[in-house]
Amino acid sequence: MAGGFWTGQNKVLPGVYINTKSADNIGSNVGTRGVVAICEPMSWGETGVIEEYTPGESLIPYIGYDLTHDNALFMREMLKGSATTTAPIKVLLYRPEGTGGVAASAAIAETFSVTAKYAGVRGNDITIVVQASADTEGEYIVETVVDGTVMDSQTSSDATALVANEWVTFDATAFTATAGTALTGGVDPTVSTSDYSAFLTALEGYQFDILIYDGDNETTKAAYAAFVKRISENSGFKCQTVVASATGLDSEYAISVYNGVILSDGTTLTAGQATWWVGGTEAGALYNESLTYSRYPGATAANPKLSETQIETAVSEGNIVFSDTFGVVKVVTDINTLTSFTVDKGEEYRKNRVMRVINTFCNDVYERFSLYYIGKVDNDEYGRSLLKGWIVGYLNTMQANGGVQNFTADDVSVGAGTDVDAVVINVALQPVDSVEKIYMTVTVSVSV
Repeated sequence: MAGGFWTGQNKVLPGVYINTKSADNIGSNVGTRGVVAICEPMSWGETGVIEEYTPGESLIPYIGYDLTHDNALFMREMLKGSATTTAPIKVLLYRPEGTGGVAASAAIAETFSVTAKYAGVRGNDITIVVQASADTEGEYIVETVVDGTVMDSQTSSDATALVANEWVTFDATAFTATAGTALTGGVDPTVSTSDYSAFLTALEGYQFDILIYDGDNETTKAAYAAFVKRISENSGFKCQTVVASATGLDSEYAISVYNGVILSDGTTLTAGQATWWVGGTEAGALYNESLTYSRYPGATAANPKLSETQIETAVSEGNIVFSDTFGVVKVVTDINTLTSFTVDKGEEYRKNRVMRVINTFCNDVYERFSLYYIGKVDNDEYGRSLLKGWIVGYLNTMQANGGVQNFTADDVSVGAGTDVDAVVINVALQPVDSVEKIYMTVTVSVSV
């Protein structure tokens, strides 16, 4: 008996012809956020490439240290989140190549030398132990030890058979026993502005929510701001950058951190170092969340502590400011550097929660339409109704979760464009912001 799919009622043979397809149920769930990118000078790791780190993984393969180490402070701060917002779900980590970097090494004997896998001072913490095997004559046990922990152990009777591990490479033809030979001479590379430019070039092919720059070079700050503005306005996805003490950026895509904090263990973080927490938390914050009055976890004081007048000035200039009141450190208001407003770009654009609504909507539309509609839907009334239906469903979800308000289906129109393959979509959005200013009048009466 004949069967199969049918496209028209033109079959010749008797049979049952069945088509299967999904109902119009392409998900309209609001996408997640949480990808943060950073170029960080480090003492270990491959240079010039972007590594994708997922929180919960061991950090050692990425930076050479675990998350509790002092040299992992930048990662700990990025991954903290806050009591009201989530932490990032992914870190795009880039170690700049720099110049003058040297890999640590050790010559145990003329016939046995070892070199750290990467340039940097972390290599100086590596020790190689070579001992004759107590079980098999002629065999040796070679251990790679880092900070007192054996990271790799190999047993062999042939020195040339030793294989490189995650820490060192071997150049050996014969074994020489040693109770412990430390690698020395490791030097960190010197990083320049050109390394940050190389990072931005490498980042072109990735999607992220927040880009962090923790340095103090004004040219690099401007380059980061220009980069995210270009990406947001000319590619398919929207993003922002977080820098410290910026001047003259005046952009809804750039966030400036004005001061730092002091942590409960006495660690003092500058404004540049505070970009770690702000960047990670801004990336993790959802479209219906704000950092206004969010507490900085583990912080006990602002650094420096500012007067109310100084805070007002810094905020009016477009900065995120930390204040300490009632024994906690918190963000005064969650804003970006936009200070010049127009008819097309009003004051609401300076609020990062509003920007998250806009960016989340645009990023999700770009992804869903690219995956499921472009090239797959006819440009007729029915096809255009599918586009509208998805947007309406999406914004209804966002409205139910407190992202937008006063939305109705009539706020979306999808019409035919000038070209036969074009459509024109208009969407009216009213993002919800958080309550930040409470004006209260209290009337007191002493009469009965």
